[in-house]
Amino acid sequence: MKIIRTTAKLPPIIVFHGLPGIGKTTLAQNFPAPVFVQTEDGCPSGLEIDTFGLCESFAQVVEALKHLGNEPHDYRTCVVDSLDKLEPLVLAAVCADRGFSSIESPGFGKGWVIADQWWLDFLRGCEWLRRTRNMTIVLIAHSEITTINDPRVASFTSYQLRLHKRARALVEDSADLIGFLATDVVIKSEQGGFSKTRNRADGGNTRWLHIEPRPAFIAKNRFNMSERILIPPRFDFASTLGKFFPHPQAGEVIAAESESKQMEVVNE
Repeated sequence: MKIIRTTAKLPPIIVFHGLPGIGKTTLAQNFPAPVFVQTEDGCPSGLEIDTFGLCESFAQVVEALKHLGNEPHDYRTCVVDSLDKLEPLVLAAVCADRGFSSIESPGFGKGWVIADQWWLDFLRGCEWLRRTRNMTIVLIAHSEITTINDPRVASFTSYQLRLHKRARALVEDSADLIGFLATDVVIKSEQGGFSKTRNRADGGNTRWLHIEPRPAFIAKNRFNMSERILIPPRFDFASTLGKFFPHPQAGEVIAAESESKQMEVVNE
């Protein structure tokens, strides 16, 4: 055994989440040379992306990852859009493989436990891509408001990934950065009739990527970044997010031959 000093060398695995229409796909398109693995047809009007087309099964998603890992290309970012539309494909694959009529058929949540293996296969594929092809991985998800039961305080609500709690935990553990994309919320008071005051929420147009966890939302940051980063309409990756991430040299990328076998056995 030999002890060495090391630091983060691989491109990041990033999760972006937020409400529908906030600009998650547009943000991902600004990453270097992106290609999209689409599980939903959610490309905004006027935005052009390189894509494998709509993947309608888990097997097609796996084939897209295999293609990026095994075939020559110049793409530097793999974007999966979106995780919450990938989840039904995972569940359909589990049911087809095990002969279940639904994921609840085994009873007592056992189907969701079995689905962990499919999620782990997918996440290993993402890890394989960043190691062997030096690709940044961007995973897009929608947010949902979930009740958090923290033993330290009374229950509260928070924006979380719109996934089953088991899948959510696996995705969060694998990510180097989780960003919550949202506008600022300002409460304005308006005078109504009969001398009554009404409060109204106004979000404005300024978008922020929140990357430090707060009770109001899940976030994560392994790169010593600031609490939040302004995301303007004309977003420049290199001067905002890119400067924080590792830039491995070609010689530091692990040879694909030894790890490509992982993808060959995915979902067999």
